[in-house]
Amino acid sequence: MSEEQKQQLERQLWNIADTLRWKMDADQFRDYILGFIFYKYLSEKIVLKANKLLNEDWYKKSYNELNESDNYEKDLIEAIKENSVEDLGYFLKPRELFSEITKKWNSVSENTDDNFIIDDLTKILKNIESSTMGTESEDDFDDLFSDLDLTSQKLGKTSAQKNELISKVLWHLDKIDFELENIETDVLWDAYEYLIAQFASWAGKKAWEFYTPQQVSTILAKLVTSGKKQLKSVYDPTCGSWSLLLRVAKQVDKVWEFFWQEMNRTTYNLARMNMTLHDVNYKNFDIKLDDTLEHPHHLEKRFEAIVANPPFSAKWSASPLFMSDDRFSQYGKLPPTSKADYAFIQHMIHQLDDNWTMAVVVPHWVLFRWGAEWHIRKYLIEDRNYLDTVIWLPANIFYGTSIPTCILVFKKCRENPDNVLFIDSSNHFEKVKNQNKLRNSDIDKIINTFSERKTEDKYSYMASLDEIKENDFNLNIPRYVDTFEEEDEIDLEEVANKIIDLDKESKSLDEKIKWYCDELGIKSPF
Repeated sequence: MSEEQKQQLERQLWNIADTLRWKMDADQFRDYILGFIFYKYLSEKIVLKANKLLNEDWYKKSYNELNESDNYEKDLIEAIKENSVEDLGYFLKPRELFSEITKKWNSVSENTDDNFIIDDLTKILKNIESSTMGTESEDDFDDLFSDLDLTSQKLGKTSAQKNELISKVLWHLDKIDFELENIETDVLWDAYEYLIAQFASWAGKKAWEFYTPQQVSTILAKLVTSGKKQLKSVYDPTCGSWSLLLRVAKQVDKVWEFFWQEMNRTTYNLARMNMTLHDVNYKNFDIKLDDTLEHPHHLEKRFEAIVANPPFSAKWSASPLFMSDDRFSQYGKLPPTSKADYAFIQHMIHQLDDNWTMAVVVPHWVLFRWGAEWHIRKYLIEDRNYLDTVIWLPANIFYGTSIPTCILVFKKCRENPDNVLFIDSSNHFEKVKNQNKLRNSDIDKIINTFSERKTEDKYSYMASLDEIKENDFNLNIPRYVDTFEEEDEIDLEEVANKIIDLDKESKSLDEKIKWYCDELGIKSPF
């Protein structure tokens, strides 16, 4: 996609977002917009599938032209349904397609008080979900549109107001060509990246619950895919909107299976939509709606790559029962109830397969807090030797929080078992409005340093395990990477001479001022 095309797409997306963003909170209109985009995508996807099947039968009509009242065409629709549910995981009738519904809505006066827009759309979205009942994809589509409350007062007080608002959103969306047949472009990817970033900037404090900045996602993805072309499995225990796993998929030729868990239903739905939008077949992913620490799924599996941006210092039960849980039992202590950071790390390490990599974003105080966290940190380094790399990120790069963060990289079978690499990238960024942003050059520098495992003055250092032990397993990066800049030496004699010269100059000016005052016949201040 050219820069001009991208700018045009962003203008179209802005028009859609601007229609709703003054009506409700960012996290609410996000759900409406992405829900409608998903509906449009599902429609276009099934049209491509159906037209291909019709072409194989040399049928002259396209899918949206088929008439259910015609017995022969009704049989064709049923055959397409069977094929689509098996291959795509869902089904839409010709009259339920996005393009057909928008035609119908645009032909009706926007002043009507009829509920037809709300009723039609509600029924269609329910039909998409129900088309999967009793099939393999049922769990993946169940309650997928539950966050799209089309009866909400925020869309308008009257039916006419709701109809008008939804019509405007769909009208703008209808103008965007997703170009699903063009494998050289990824309009959906660009649209999603733009919208999700806009939502995050508008959502403020709530944003980092569902959104990991693209630059951070890219770093995590590059870290766990370094030197790899394919991955059998990738896992995210706190997936949010699925952006991390999507980035991992972009870094390799193929990921065979995706696994993740999410406890927030809204972001769980968003993640499921996002997977389908990016053409990941329902047979290749397994997502669970549940609390990862308290009610974990997939515990029997081990994954080749794990990435995560867990909620910072979240609360958890830390129940004594967890001392018999294989994820935590070997450490001897549990993380405190008010700080679950290490609980997520322990969970992920349990899920990590041998010879593979995990990368996790954590608040920087995870590096040096004491108590049970010190005990767990010591065990991970001294007893297991799993910690491979510590990367300190710039402050204020996450929407809604300025907490300093870092990335921890763990490997169970390390290629460099005698040292831990420390990278201080905290001063390598550009400021964009109120956010700090990693540039491509900053990302490349981090990844190159990680890959080459090198020491660079004031940027990176390979610390031996003995050094870390001497620091009592405190991983605070300034202990290892010295970024102190020496001040130029001050010549005190030169400074004294300057003061003398300034004093002389001051006295000279005083005398001139006194002379002018005398000439003017006014009192001199000196």
